[in-house]
Amino acid sequence: MAIFGRSTRATIRDDMKLPRIPLLTQVSGAHLVSHLHMMALPAVLPLLPAQMGVSFVELGLALSVFNIVSALVQAPLGFAVDRFGARRVLTFGLLIGSLSFLSLGLLPSYAWLLVAMGLAGFANGVYHPADYALLSTGIDEKRMGRSFSVHTFAGYLGAAIAPGMLLGIAAWQGTRSAFAAAGVVGFIAIALLWLPTRARTMGATGPEKAASKTKSSRRSRGSSVFTPTIFALTFLFVMLSLSGTSIQNFSVSALVSGYDVPLSLANGALTAFLFASAFGVLAGGALADRTRHHGTVAAVALGVAALLVATVALFSVHGVLLVATLALAGFLFGLIAPSRDMLVRAAAPVGAEGRVFGIVSTGFNIGGAVGPVLFGWLLDNAKPQGIFWSAVVFMLFTVVISLLQERRTERGRAALAPLTAR
Repeated sequence: MAIFGRSTRATIRDDMKLPRIPLLTQVSGAHLVSHLHMMALPAVLPLLPAQMGVSFVELGLALSVFNIVSALVQAPLGFAVDRFGARRVLTFGLLIGSLSFLSLGLLPSYAWLLVAMGLAGFANGVYHPADYALLSTGIDEKRMGRSFSVHTFAGYLGAAIAPGMLLGIAAWQGTRSAFAAAGVVGFIAIALLWLPTRARTMGATGPEKAASKTKSSRRSRGSSVFTPTIFALTFLFVMLSLSGTSIQNFSVSALVSGYDVPLSLANGALTAFLFASAFGVLAGGALADRTRHHGTVAAVALGVAALLVATVALFSVHGVLLVATLALAGFLFGLIAPSRDMLVRAAAPVGAEGRVFGIVSTGFNIGGAVGPVLFGWLLDNAKPQGIFWSAVVFMLFTVVISLLQERRTERGRAALAPLTAR
């Protein structure tokens, strides 16, 4: 009976002639949805105070709930990925996230907004540990940097299309329809994820996963995932999150209220920042495969980006110049992402990618929990310039951390050189 069942399933699959999808395409599709979901509330943020009768601080609290929940569950979900399999956990996350935004289309109250953002935050905790565990076991080592860049590009692309797509739907059919549309997109990613795949592994765990790792150039560094390097990388992620959150979630409201920029232009400038970030990630992937000095790359790129954002804060930049300035800043912000991911992967013991990416990615959620309340307070107290100055300050902190991390990495290479020579 069992043999008959397997044969029948194989025959049905052959008759259906389902396409075999590259693993990178499947995981990148899920990552696109995760970032679209992260931007769903910020995309319609300027419309909600009038519609729901709430302040920016209250909306910032909803974003904080999203990030607090995600921060609390991300590390445990990383352990779940290593224990139960990345593909199963990723599917579960996509399902919960999609249902949470669909529910906002049915229950558009502020109280339910808090609940739904908590559920979406739980789902968000799945993506990084599951995605990177799948990629680390299913992608050839020589293409790892570029694969990370494509994966991150897809996430940035999801964030980039969210403002125009969801704000357009909200203007046409209301914010309830915009939230519902964000939910529907997630079910498409679930279907894509369970098509037959082309990859070396399918998110295996245990001995099978460890065996695939022995083919790579990485060495096992023991089972501990609580090391000074990982804590430093987590703090780096906090600073990057605060830098990005200020621009991605609040720059449109700041430009409209503090710089007399029309909503359409402000939204266009944010879209340019996000699209340029996505293409910066692709350029950063090629760079990550060609250099070991990832800290220096991050420091230089973010230093220049901070200067560009400071220009927006200081001067009344309008029109094409505003779009171009934020686009260039976004390109540089995205450039560092693949090098960042390579640093984390290098710090992960073999077989513990889910745990390490879960721990380090918690930094994004810590920043995402603190930032919205701070930035919402700045807007409610008529300090829109503070949105951009905050981004500048946090970018400069990131520059310092990146340079310190570069020095630590160089000392580590020097210490390992005699052992490698043997």
